[in-house]
Amino acid sequence: MTAAATLTVAVTVDCTACGACLLTCPERALVAAPGRPDVVSERCTGCLACVEICPRDAIEEVDA
Repeated sequence: MTAAATLTVAVTVDCTACGACLLTCPERALVAAPGRPDVVSERCTGCLACVEICPRDAIEEVDA
């Protein structure tokens, strides 16, 4: 039996800091920071709501 990978997200340089992800994340795992949001991976549940809402496709799924 293998363990399932834990997912989190990463914000890429394509981010324009529009804030859509900040408003969408149910766990508040994305926080405002200069330039682009920071991801608090301990809070991220891997729901990918932020990936779906990002108009620039600037958030990607990564292994935690």
